[in-house]
Amino acid sequence: MLKIALSGCNGRMGHVIADIVDGKKDMNIVAGFDVNTTKSGAFPVFADPFEFTGECDVIIDFSNASSTEHLLAFCEKKHIPIVICTTGHSPEQLQKIREASAQFPIFRSGNMSIGINLMMDLLRKSAAVLGDGFDVEIIEKHHNQKLDAPSGTALMLADAVSEALPYDANYEYDRHERREKRPPHEIGIHAVRGGTIVGEHSVLFCGRDEIIEIKHSALSREVFAVGAVDAAAFMATCSQPGMYDMTDVIASK
Repeated sequence: MLKIALSGCNGRMGHVIADIVDGKKDMNIVAGFDVNTTKSGAFPVFADPFEFTGECDVIIDFSNASSTEHLLAFCEKKHIPIVICTTGHSPEQLQKIREASAQFPIFRSGNMSIGINLMMDLLRKSAAVLGDGFDVEIIEKHHNQKLDAPSGTALMLADAVSEALPYDANYEYDRHERREKRPPHEIGIHAVRGGTIVGEHSVLFCGRDEIIEIKHSALSREVFAVGAVDAAAFMATCSQPGMYDMTDVIASK
């Protein structure tokens, strides 16, 4: 039986993950971590991970970037693998995650959807073929409660495109103060926030008299929760420290 600790258990994604795990016979949630300690499931909830004295095989984190460092300290002390689904980390926080991965296994992805990760492969192939003959623009849309902008997924997609381009791309988030033609070697990234949009990401390759658009739409948060649970099952088998991502999960299948 896979024992999971769920960080951010009382958030939107936490509730979805708890429902999915509840329907599985080979795993269960043994503890929740959240600043809101309301008990809504069959497991205890702790404001501080260090208050939990039980055993778990893996942690799923869908909390807040501000909680990451404390959670990493807990994982290092217990030597527990972690699936970091939280986005919005600063460059300094990302560096601490990379450093911690030398001590224990860490899974991190800006998006837990298998569809998004397959989309990244398509973007790399497209960018390699289209080269510098097409301008690249990324548009991401999310609900009005999302805190970070642009989304971690948008940055993942931009990185996938940038890896395959024949030039060093500059990420441009805001053009309103500029009055000039679009430079050729930039990737425009635009964030829309409204209503209850779960998540939509479009990447446009805009050339002379033609546009290629690669798009992914998430119709419910369950697609991310399923990916997180799959990643947790995979990480529970990883004994070696290191950084893992969805490509490792897909390869394991």
